[in-house]
Amino acid sequence: MNKETRIQKIQEIIAREKPFGNMEIPWEDVLVRKDVFKIPLELLVYNKYNGRILSRTQSLERQNHIIDVESIEGKAEIEELLWGSNKQRNESTLKNISDYGQQKVGIITKDGIIIDGNRRAMLLTRGKKYDYFKAVILDVTLEENPLEIEKLETTYQMGEDEKVGYNATEKYIKSKLLYKKLTQQTYSSNPNKHKPDLETIEKIAKWMGEDKSEVLKYLNTMEVMDEYLNFLEYDGIYTQLDKREDQFLNLTKWLKTYYGESSKKAFDGYGDDDVDDLKAVAFDYIRAKYEGKEFRLLAEGQKPNHFFGDKEIWNSFIKFHNERIAKIEEIPIDYTSTNLYQHLNDRDAKFLENTVIDGKESFLEENIKIHEEKLGYNRASDEPQKLVDKAYDALSAIKTRHKSFSNNEVQEQMEELAKKVFSMLPQRSPGRILSHIITLLEEFDVKNIDEKDVAEIEEKTKRIQKLGYEINKQL
Repeated sequence: MNKETRIQKIQEIIAREKPFGNMEIPWEDVLVRKDVFKIPLELLVYNKYNGRILSRTQSLERQNHIIDVESIEGKAEIEELLWGSNKQRNESTLKNISDYGQQKVGIITKDGIIIDGNRRAMLLTRGKKYDYFKAVILDVTLEENPLEIEKLETTYQMGEDEKVGYNATEKYIKSKLLYKKLTQQTYSSNPNKHKPDLETIEKIAKWMGEDKSEVLKYLNTMEVMDEYLNFLEYDGIYTQLDKREDQFLNLTKWLKTYYGESSKKAFDGYGDDDVDDLKAVAFDYIRAKYEGKEFRLLAEGQKPNHFFGDKEIWNSFIKFHNERIAKIEEIPIDYTSTNLYQHLNDRDAKFLENTVIDGKESFLEENIKIHEEKLGYNRASDEPQKLVDKAYDALSAIKTRHKSFSNNEVQEQMEELAKKVFSMLPQRSPGRILSHIITLLEEFDVKNIDEKDVAEIEEKTKRIQKLGYEINKQL
């Protein structure tokens, strides 16, 4: 059914039928009382940019997949997206609608485009018990007053009652698109690129029923989300932000805190290049869906509580990560895939699978565990007994007969460890270190010396004799 036919049939209903009731709606900054009519479902057209499925339709359009909402196929596709937006809640509401009918009145344009009530119309269609939709009818089409309709749609869709069932990403995308529509500019938190229009942000906040600071948070977070998608070459594929909201909120806060090289929460002497590294490594952990405490260990809170607060720990953490991440080979992206959402999910799953070493655990997990332990050592630095006990237990657990123990890298680490122990002992007891040296010499087995090493051993024993003589002389 084309647009002109829908307008004609809806006008006939208005002229012929008795209103079902009436309700007030905000229109051009005043409350207007409008009649409510029962409109046959066949005369309605879904709004594909409905806030509930915005991330899905935007992602599809990134693939050049344009949904024709007036076609049978397009209608079915939108209904499937609306149903999938929150299946659990939809199942509950469908039962309620089947029992009691439509409880909340919707809003449509004069040509049948649904401004408020897309989900309800979908459920009525799916339930098959009712063939009409109770709605207020605007006196305009979407094209005749797009800005006022956008405001009305946002006010209703983003109201507190409706937000409950929304995908978490939608409000971020909505704020970004509204800002661009109202200012004709892309929002940027970088003052060198763009000075945020605070009046527009306040207007969006009013439409969305939020504080201005909340909308500013949406815009800043969406900016980081877009950068993440660009980082992975997923530009505009907003479905890949699913179940990652908290991580992006944390990362956005960190970037705001640390950029500018003036934060007391970071390690001394850090620079913006280090913050760039933080962002890149955080993107990898977000992709792998690390969350909660594990993710916050990267940079959350006061200096002693996270990796970015200690220069030695951070440099070790980032070196460990970068050396291993560079070896991962990515699957090429097939933008022509008939199910890009699943294709990219599989690609991300393969990325995580490739971080697993020797079939044990992901190096992402291992890196966090290693450096979380180092953080613990820092916090316990004034409790040497605890740290010595841990170090002793760790050394005792080493299997010296294991073939990897003889590796040069392991032996070099052991030598460095021994030097570290010796360097610490003189601060408290010179006698202890000499006692340990005597014990080592007493256990020295000359029979195990290789012929090629004899000259080196002779030289070193003479050095030991000389050092002992010098110590006695000074005493």
